Amino acid sequence: MENVKIPTLYPVKQAMPKGDPVDIDATLAADWARLGLASAVKGKRIALGFGSRGVASIDEIAAKLVVLVKESGGDPFIVPAMGSHGGATPAGQIEVLAGLGISEATMGCPINATMEVVDTGMTSTGLPAYIDKNVYQADGLIITNRTKVHTDFHGPHESGLLKMLAIGLGKETGARTIHQQATVGLRDYMPLIAQHLIKSINFVAGFGVVEDGYHAVVHLEGFTADTVVEGDQRLLQQSRELMPSLPVEDIDVLIVDEMGKNISGAGMDTNIIGRWMVEGELEPTTPRIKRIVVLDLTPESHGNATTYGFADFMSKTLFDKIDFQKTMKNMFTSGSLKRCRMPLFFDTDEDTIKAGIYDAFRKDPAQCVDARVIRIKNTLEIESLLVSANILAELTGQESITVGEGAARAAGG
Repeated sequence: MENVKIPTLYPVKQAMPKGDPVDIDATLAADWARLGLASAVKGKRIALGFGSRGVASIDEIAAKLVVLVKESGGDPFIVPAMGSHGGATPAGQIEVLAGLGISEATMGCPINATMEVVDTGMTSTGLPAYIDKNVYQADGLIITNRTKVHTDFHGPHESGLLKMLAIGLGKETGARTIHQQATVGLRDYMPLIAQHLIKSINFVAGFGVVEDGYHAVVHLEGFTADTVVEGDQRLLQQSRELMPSLPVEDIDVLIVDEMGKNISGAGMDTNIIGRWMVEGELEPTTPRIKRIVVLDLTPESHGNATTYGFADFMSKTLFDKIDFQKTMKNMFTSGSLKRCRMPLFFDTDEDTIKAGIYDAFRKDPAQCVDARVIRIKNTLEIESLLVSANILAELTGQESITVGEGAARAAGG
C-alpha cells in the first residue's frame, strides 16, 4: 500500500430536502391544548420517555414538556426509553440522556431509570409485551421520538413512536424478545405489541418529530391513544419524502469521519451507505459502495460502536474508543451479529484510507489513481462533502450542487 496515493478531494455542497422550521415551544403548547392534555395529567405522576437518538432539539422539547406537565398540575419524571443501550444499565442510560442535554439538573425533574420490566400479557403475535416498571406504575405516559426510515427493514411502521413503546420502553427484555424474531419481529410484531401496550398502560400522548435533510425539526405533532398508530404511519411517509442521499450512486471508497449512536441507531444510517447486513434480507441496490472507511466514534456514543461491522476498515482512534461490553450487549440483543464482525484497523487515518483504496482495486492496483472517493462527516450530515476529481466532474453543473473553493487531502482535517 506504500505506493497508494490518496486523491485530492474537493469541497462541494448538495441541496438537501428542506421543510419549514417549527416553533417548538408554540407547537407543543398548541398541541397540548388541542389534545386536552392539561386535564389528562392534572394531579398525576407522569412519565416522560426519551430515547438515545440525537434528535434535533430534543433537550428543548423535553424541557418544554416538563414545564407543560408542571403547569397543568402534574408531577413529571423522565424515563430512558432505549432498550439495551447504555450498556443495559440504569446508570448507563442516564449517562446517554445526559449526553443529549437531558439531566435532572437541566430538566428540573427526576430521572427514574430501571431495567426492570412488567409483563403486560400475551399479544396476538404469540409474544409477551413488556414495559418499563416505572412507566407501568406511573399514572400516565408521554413519549417523544423522531419518526424516520428504519435502518433494518421497511414497513408501515419503522422508527417512531410505536417502536419506542415496544422496544425502547421494553428495555433489554422487550428489545431482545422482538429482535429474536429478526425482521418479522421488527416489521410485523413490533406494531402489534405497541398497540397492546397502548391499551395496557395509561398512555397519555406521543409527540412525533420529523426532520428534514438539514437535521432540523420540520414537523412536531402530538397524538393520543386513538390517533398515535395512524399518526406514526403518516409521519413515516413524510420522513421518507425528506430522506437525503449521497449525490452519486457508484463510489469506490466512502470515508466517514465519525459514526455513533447519536447519529443513527445503527451508528451509520444504512439508507445512506447502502448496507443492511440483516440475515434473510436482500441488500439495497443503491448506493453501490465498494469499501467504507470509518475514522472515529462520537463522544455521545459513550463507547458504544454498535454495527462497526458496516465498515471495511477503521482507524485505531475508533478502535481505542470502543467499550466492548456496551457494544456487545447492544449487538447481542439486536441479533444482527453480522454487523459486529471486526473490520481491520490501522494506526493512522491515512493508512486506514489507503487500505480502503488499495483493497477496492486489489486485482489491479494501478486503477487506484482513478478511485471514486467521497468523504463525509457522518451519515446524518451529508450536505457538505469532499469528492475526488472524477466525481466532481460528474456533479459540476448540477442545479443541486455548489462547488466550493480549494482542495483537501483525504487524510487531512
